[in-house]
Amino acid sequence: MASTNDPFQFQEFEETGNLLDANRDATSVYIPDEGTKPEKQRKAADFTHDVDEDPHGTDDKTELLFGQKKSAPFWTFEYYQRFFDIETHHVKERIIGSVLPWPGKNFIHVYLRRNPDLYGPFWICTTFVFAVAISGNISNFLVHSGKPNYKYTPDFGKVTIAATAIFSYAWLVPLSLWGFLLWRNNKIMNLVSYSFMEIVCVYGYSLSIYIPAVVLWILPYEWVRWCSIVVALCLSGSVLVMTFWPAVRDDHPKVIIAVMSAVVVLNILLAVGCKVYFFSKPEPVQPVNNPAATEVTKAPSSS
Repeated sequence: MASTNDPFQFQEFEETGNLLDANRDATSVYIPDEGTKPEKQRKAADFTHDVDEDPHGTDDKTELLFGQKKSAPFWTFEYYQRFFDIETHHVKERIIGSVLPWPGKNFIHVYLRRNPDLYGPFWICTTFVFAVAISGNISNFLVHSGKPNYKYTPDFGKVTIAATAIFSYAWLVPLSLWGFLLWRNNKIMNLVSYSFMEIVCVYGYSLSIYIPAVVLWILPYEWVRWCSIVVALCLSGSVLVMTFWPAVRDDHPKVIIAVMSAVVVLNILLAVGCKVYFFSKPEPVQPVNNPAATEVTKAPSSS
């Protein structure tokens, strides 16, 4: 039979039992040993230990974890490469948001989320350029088709003119607006500020509604063209006004009127200018005089 004084038998500490009996509401604290850490804590400690042991091999990881990743200079290719790294469904959401603007929704805050891209604006502008040029040539062909003494020759110079106008609007206007808002933000500190890439992204996506409108301009009906222009102007202008209104609403009233008017007027000039230049009413084709027929008709009168 085992002895009552067995050293390996479980024994209660009398002092602890007396203290607990004296104060039933007391809270006991358990301090775990170093060797009894949970598995997740040990893995986290081992990961930190590995990062400290190999600083040269994990520089990129630690910079991304602690938010210290240095951005490349703007004149390098790596700086612009990240603006083309975007998912297809994000581009689709931004196009739908620009075509169907909702009152009270800021395009930058709702769709960009501080992550502007250049992929969508670049291809929207490029598609708009070729849509205007091709639609203009097709419209000119349909108007003159069936007329005598008409020979169709495509005007490739329209592509150059359309590209110059559209890309200048999509880059120079945002650059001017960004510089002006930055200047006003330095004077009035509580104004909402946007980055240059965010403004370029908004202007690029705002042109997406003009692509289907330009396709409708092929039809030789002036009322269809002007109706599509009005609809496209309202949708595109709404995106721009709702986006830049928070950036100037706390400024001087004259500045608000000037900025909003400039945004709307430049948008109107682009749409109306494309319509007038590429889809203007063609001049009637003058019939070519036939010298032989003229001599035949004049011969009887002279005799």
